Amino acid sequence: MLLRRVIKHFQHQEWTAIAIDFLIVVMGVFVGLQASNWSAALNTDQQSVLFTERLTADLQEEAFSTQFLVEYYEDITTHALKALAMLENESTGSNEALLISAYRATQYTPAYRRRATYDELSATGNLGLIRDEALRMTAIRLYTAPHYKSFETEGENSRYRVAFRMAVPVAVQNAVAQQCGDRASTIGDYASIVDILDYECTTELSADVLANAVIGLRSNETLVPLLRLRIMDIQTLISILSVSNPEILLGLKGLAKSDG
Repeated sequence: MLLRRVIKHFQHQEWTAIAIDFLIVVMGVFVGLQASNWSAALNTDQQSVLFTERLTADLQEEAFSTQFLVEYYEDITTHALKALAMLENESTGSNEALLISAYRATQYTPAYRRRATYDELSATGNLGLIRDEALRMTAIRLYTAPHYKSFETEGENSRYRVAFRMAVPVAVQNAVAQQCGDRASTIGDYASIVDILDYECTTELSADVLANAVIGLRSNETLVPLLRLRIMDIQTLISILSVSNPEILLGLKGLAKSDG
């Protein structure tokens, strides 16, 4: 209809009407573009809010996981040092205490990650949707850091863990694990990870069984050197996690949710 009207105005040389028609067309295009831009900007804002909320939740869980790893491996180191001192006769302790500490020195845990939001943003080139620069940089530093996997591989490849499992009867190991193994924790509950592997317990094993198990430990000539190696490896990992990456820790600390 507009085109026919414009043609008619040209035929009659109605220049004022033609100018008005032209302005109508231009304004229509302008308004359409503005509406499209506004809609796109609104959609981007909504996506930014959504992904920021998701990434924040992910990093809050990562903050808990990081603190869990520090607490857990510090407990392992505590018991590894206790076991080493008793095996080297530098301190005294009961057979049960030695067995418990030697067992706890074998432990490890996977570093559970929550990175789906970051991976989605990274794969689609949309990290810019995270407008909070501190949040965005914390995520980039955290999810590109290689050291989290090291906690799991160190435990899986621990020769001390292998030596202990070969030296102690299976039934004894199962009893120690049941009575003195890892305690459960709840994500976000920071109180639940304090002394998660460093608490009082009893194996409920007889004195003879405990004595025989300790004889097996002390008679293994490789156990002490391998325990020393494990202690140093874990101390290196803790240092990497808690000292060598201050920017990551600072960013996570600001996101951590404490239960008390």
